[in-house]
Amino acid sequence: MDTIAASAFHPSEVAALLKYKFLSEDKTSYKELSSVPPESSPDHNRAMCYYFLNKTSRSFARVIQELDAELRDPVCIFYLVLRGLDTIEDDMSLPLDVKLPLLRRFHEVNYERGWTFTENSPEEKDRILLERYDVVVEEFLRLKPEYQAIITDITKRMGNGMAEFVGGKKVVTLEDYDLYTHYVAGLVGHGLTGLFVESGLESRDLSKNMEIANLMGLFLQKTNILKDYLTDIKDGRLFWPQAIWGQYVAPGEGVEVLALPENRDNALACLNHLCGNALALVPDCLEYLSMLRNKSVLNFAAIPQLMAIASIALFYNNPDLFKKSGNKIRRGLAVKLIGAAGDFEQIKQVYYEYAVEVSNRSRAALGTNDADKSYGDISEACANIVRWIQIHDKKVGRTTGRSVRATFNTQLFLFFLVILIALFIGLAQAM
Repeated sequence: MDTIAASAFHPSEVAALLKYKFLSEDKTSYKELSSVPPESSPDHNRAMCYYFLNKTSRSFARVIQELDAELRDPVCIFYLVLRGLDTIEDDMSLPLDVKLPLLRRFHEVNYERGWTFTENSPEEKDRILLERYDVVVEEFLRLKPEYQAIITDITKRMGNGMAEFVGGKKVVTLEDYDLYTHYVAGLVGHGLTGLFVESGLESRDLSKNMEIANLMGLFLQKTNILKDYLTDIKDGRLFWPQAIWGQYVAPGEGVEVLALPENRDNALACLNHLCGNALALVPDCLEYLSMLRNKSVLNFAAIPQLMAIASIALFYNNPDLFKKSGNKIRRGLAVKLIGAAGDFEQIKQVYYEYAVEVSNRSRAALGTNDADKSYGDISEACANIVRWIQIHDKKVGRTTGRSVRATFNTQLFLFFLVILIALFIGLAQAM
């Protein structure tokens, strides 16, 4: 009920929630350990992998399991391998003499039957995956050699990149910022593109420009880095580039002073600067999504991208990021975006609406904060998003203009229609 209440003034979100609950097919398997076949079963290891997928990812578990069968297992294993690597990197309790060698050789453990790791902190939420990593190894070794080679290559490059930054390299310049986000997310875009193409579900043309696959990952990671400001400060690390935050603090001060109430104007100016940096990547993300032909692949790739653009709209000029952790879009909005992810015309509409919204808010904020110089970058980034969409509309023969929102009456109609359907289903089940 809390989820419904949070979307009470957004009827289309309530409609999306009810539709998702009552009318969509949930293909998620092995949500509970009790549903996993015993170790004597030939299906045990695969089932355990999907159990760990469900336990370690609320965002990707369902959408991975909605991929076409040829891709489902390779992407699941790819996700678990990188989640295991990320769990090593994230655990601040591990001494460097343990962490660094493990990051650099993690790609090798996928070939070592029986390998597990039990030295994570008890507070590390995904330690259960590494404690039973042997099941991931077994399923990795069952994949086609071509899939194994892609996963191994990306894991090796990512692990070495992580070790570089964990070992002392700082995010100082914008080049450092792009390099770090490339290692931890851009490479994921490379790997997924390789899997999509190798599966035969996408054209080999998709792999000819890996840079836009990289930028897809950069956009997601830069959005997450904005969200994690307070959490990362508490953990004694931060990935905001000093080249940006250094413009908004006094000489000799650290980025943590932006969380102080007396520095709120500078904090918001810094945040908006970073939002502009992320938004500049969106046209390339749209270009990548426009090249996808398989519906399940488009759905899988678009969902996190739509969540990211919605999150940027939430974070822009929002002081809550410096007051509390856990800032995220409403569940109802997330479900609504999931519903739009399978159709590229709807995807474009979502991007269009958020580009117009952020641009309008930036214009309205102009002159209200002397420290904030982001208006030009934000306006240019949003204009480039709208321009890309308009050019693509002409390319595909769309002649009608785009409006920002459906009318409220249309939303109410959809809302009450779904309510009636839900009530009908509930009554039918009760009879």
